[in-house]
Amino acid sequence: MSAADVLLGVLFATVTAYALFGGADFGAGFWDLFAGGARTGLRRRKLIEHAIGPVWEANHVWLIFAVVLLWTGFPAVFAGVAATMYIPLTLAALGIIGRGAGFAFRKTSDTLARQRIFGALFAFSSLVTPFCFGAVAGGIASGRVPPWTAGRGDLLTSWWNPTSVATGALAVAVCAYLAAVFLTFDAKREDPALVPQMRRLALWAGAGTGALAVVGLFVVRMDAGWLADRLWQPVPAALIAVSALAGLASIGLLAAGQYVAVRVTGGLAAAAVLWGWAAAQYPYLLPPVTTVDATAATPAVMRATLWAVLAGVAILAPSLWWLFRLFQAPVRDSSGPAAGGDR
Repeated sequence: MSAADVLLGVLFATVTAYALFGGADFGAGFWDLFAGGARTGLRRRKLIEHAIGPVWEANHVWLIFAVVLLWTGFPAVFAGVAATMYIPLTLAALGIIGRGAGFAFRKTSDTLARQRIFGALFAFSSLVTPFCFGAVAGGIASGRVPPWTAGRGDLLTSWWNPTSVATGALAVAVCAYLAAVFLTFDAKREDPALVPQMRRLALWAGAGTGALAVVGLFVVRMDAGWLADRLWQPVPAALIAVSALAGLASIGLLAAGQYVAVRVTGGLAAAAVLWGWAAAQYPYLLPPVTTVDATAATPAVMRATLWAVLAGVAILAPSLWWLFRLFQAPVRDSSGPAAGGDR
């Protein structure tokens, strides 16, 4: 295994972390959008604010980490993606900015009209951003992004095509599913009356995500036959099977009220999809001809980057773990055991 392969593994692990943690935050915006009116949706929106408030900015660390790794380790790929996909990437960046501004300003607004404006900005940006990221992934996977040395791909059809649209829709659905799964457990601790509602939403989101995944396989077969053939090789097919089984297990755990365990299976179902795509595409970073070794930086740069990653992870991982641990721990009072703890 080369240094480029190791760095690529770290890159995909980072993308997976962003998809799981950042994706759940985007999905929370999805459920905020469809929570109902100012009165009927108040309790769900309060639950969402409580769940993502302390960590919604920290999750973007994974995105920054992934961008830096791609830029440093595979500069021709970074340049090719940035040049061809700058429209959806710009929309995604604006969505991240708008989402953050909407979330922050809604909490401090003192009139209902302003709260609605900023709430709509937060919610719609939470849909646009994952869709654009999914569309970029679909364009790359379907071979529509050339490396920088080969020129720029089409600025519209590279991300607005059947595979990209299907992948973008799937990304939004996965985010909504992850958020519903995570919020069900949070509701049990913070507002038990919301548990049936969130569990029902999680079940519907899981079923919808599964249906979109099946539709996506047919779309890929029609639009990107090269990728479809590789998806049924042993390793990608096994990962797709793991995703399907984890999704079915999640539905069973939700029905049984196992809200902690379903976080694990729900995350596994989403992560296995990403790794199935990676396994199908390997060793091509920009299919169907641009390989990992052909676009990797020099060995000296790779070694320096990997050492820097090791040092960064030693700082980042414990810090993020402690952040999540602090804000996910049940609130304790002086009179007895943790309030709202899982019994």
